[in-house]
Amino acid sequence: MTAVIVALRDRLLVCTDDGTEPEEWTTRTTLEGGALECVAARPDAPNRVFVGTVENGLLRSSDGGETFERLDPAFDPMDSPSAPMAGETAGDSGREDDAVMSVAISPHDSRVVYAGTEPSRIYRSSDAGDSWSRLEGLTDLPSADEWFFPPRPYTHHVRWLAVDPFDPERLYVGIEAGAFVYTPDGGETWRERPPGSRRDNHSLAIHPRKAGRVYAAAGDGYAESDDGGRSWRRPQDGLEHRYCWSVAPDPRDPARVLLSSARGPRTAHTASRADSAVYRKRGDSWERLEDRGLPTGEGVVRTVFATTGEPDVVYAVNNRGVFRTRDFGDSWSRLGIDWGRELEGQTPRGLTVV
Repeated sequence: MTAVIVALRDRLLVCTDDGTEPEEWTTRTTLEGGALECVAARPDAPNRVFVGTVENGLLRSSDGGETFERLDPAFDPMDSPSAPMAGETAGDSGREDDAVMSVAISPHDSRVVYAGTEPSRIYRSSDAGDSWSRLEGLTDLPSADEWFFPPRPYTHHVRWLAVDPFDPERLYVGIEAGAFVYTPDGGETWRERPPGSRRDNHSLAIHPRKAGRVYAAAGDGYAESDDGGRSWRRPQDGLEHRYCWSVAPDPRDPARVLLSSARGPRTAHTASRADSAVYRKRGDSWERLEDRGLPTGEGVVRTVFATTGEPDVVYAVNNRGVFRTRDFGDSWSRLGIDWGRELEGQTPRGLTVV
């Protein structure tokens, strides 16, 4: 059985198939009205789902998304203890938790979880979210005074977190907007803005089989690294839409990459004026993927990708539904997941598959 979990702005969709062919999908809607920002789960602990929200901090489910509880990742030690919360509503806690903009689960140990917030802070749990500690030093970096988020100029946040699959102490951080940052030692020290890295980072990916290969999709373009983020190059040939949002490498071939993008934020995030694109890179050249079964273009918001490690298989979601390719983008099929007309005005915030 496969579970596809989609975080929309105002609800979470938990979509499961019955393990038969043809697939029959069942969709459960939860966390309605929850101001969601991100979602994370892992196949080795599929019932444990983390959801970051703007107004209610970090939520955790231990039953595959049936119910959620609110966690207190030490964002404010004066907060009251977490309380169980019904799956149907996020509610208003009345507390002043930081907005949780990103969540990452370590590929080395599913009990190790990282949460990134607005304002830019990072917290770590080694017990699946029961207790947390803050990784100090991030905002002491020299460039931190230059970090900002254009729609709210005096804010910035940790948009993306990723743990290196070859080194559990190596953590990659995308700041929106301001810097790519990484730590080689679990947060003891930090490195910022290495040569060639992007500033307006939206998502990061690490190749599961090629040590050191890191990919970045950013508002100021695409970049990739072969040395664990120490230096970056920027292959742009054929990439006409350079406001990049989501990136997915081919698990078998690190030179093949899928990328979603638009010409700018105005045409990326709002369905009424959206005009998005999806590209595939082979080597150093990009080709735009059109008429392959995955909607792009006018009226389609930027796509969010998710991979499972299975060769050539990538899942994708935009405001037209949930899609899957089994040939790394040559063709896409829409999954039989209910996608009512009201969802066509939504902009997906996150996607995970377990």
